[in-house]
Amino acid sequence: MCYKNGYADPEQHLMTAGTRRLPVGERLPTLEDVARVAGVSRATVSRVINGIRNVDPQLHEMVWNAVGQTGYVPNRLARSLVTRRTGTVALVVSDSESHDDDPFMGRFFADPYFGRVVGGLMSVLRAAGIQLALQIVGTEEQRTRLVGDLRHGQADGVIVLSLPGHDPLPRMLTDAGVPAVMIGRPADPVPINYVDLANDTGASLAADHLVGRGCQLVAMISGPVDVPASNDRITGFRRSMARHGHAWVPLVSGNFTQDSGEQAMRALLAEHPAVDGVFVANDLMALGALLALRDAGRHVPDDVAMVGFDDSSAAVAASPALTTVRHPLEDMAAESARLLMARIEDPTMRISSVIYEPTLVLRQSA
Repeated sequence: MCYKNGYADPEQHLMTAGTRRLPVGERLPTLEDVARVAGVSRATVSRVINGIRNVDPQLHEMVWNAVGQTGYVPNRLARSLVTRRTGTVALVVSDSESHDDDPFMGRFFADPYFGRVVGGLMSVLRAAGIQLALQIVGTEEQRTRLVGDLRHGQADGVIVLSLPGHDPLPRMLTDAGVPAVMIGRPADPVPINYVDLANDTGASLAADHLVGRGCQLVAMISGPVDVPASNDRITGFRRSMARHGHAWVPLVSGNFTQDSGEQAMRALLAEHPAVDGVFVANDLMALGALLALRDAGRHVPDDVAMVGFDDSSAAVAASPALTTVRHPLEDMAAESARLLMARIEDPTMRISSVIYEPTLVLRQSA
């Protein structure tokens, strides 16, 4: 097929027809240059750059290596003309309120959780030449506008991080036919792909370890009780403690921030001064809990043993370093990106889930 001006495809045309006038002897690299460096055909280069499936993984890697060597920049408008896609995936953080102010953005970029998710997504999307766009929605109006934009082709699909306990966004996306994958299972039954962790199993690992150390009064600092991951951790911890003969576990909930962990630990010490073991449902709250114990003159792990959850940078930075449940967020995010790409390619594929298994990482706090 031949397109306007005799180019074999619009990507070649739009790549060379830019407004910048090049000095004599200088030109932009072309698909032919990439093909020559990679040692493959021009058609293979075009298939890889345009995200066409069924290309041998070794050839895929050779082509993108050649793209880097030549400095070739795929033209996104040209690609969209070929594939009818934008080459963009949206990472949507859905919260329970609007966040037009700075504090939430500060928390977003400071919390290791979000950075690990973005890193995992980009490890897959970058190799496929797909851009990641961040969207934060917190009101019904914002969600409605987002879904409308997506239906009109603003992005090819969505990765969803849902923070509220009961979030209408997953249902809105599936009703609109937008390809979507959630990181974490939905709170309500929705026909949407998701990647999750066996959170109850991870909490059981924490319970087993604390009881195995000989802790007698074990407490828990949980996340918001209406969030599925938090609820699963509570259920798994209490069930495992009950199997060890601990019928009652003191519990104070936080909101996954360091400040909330500190306040929760102070409340536990005030109500249960004999506590000698605590499971904290994420590492950031555990940092706060360590501060409260230090202020109270309690030594970790000699007086109070502590197990966190996530195995984030906060666990390594803690003093003492946290024994924690490994939450493989980077791997989960990468898998969600692969699942979304497959869903975009084949909208009829079966709704599926991928569940990762946690492990316990032993350090100094327990």
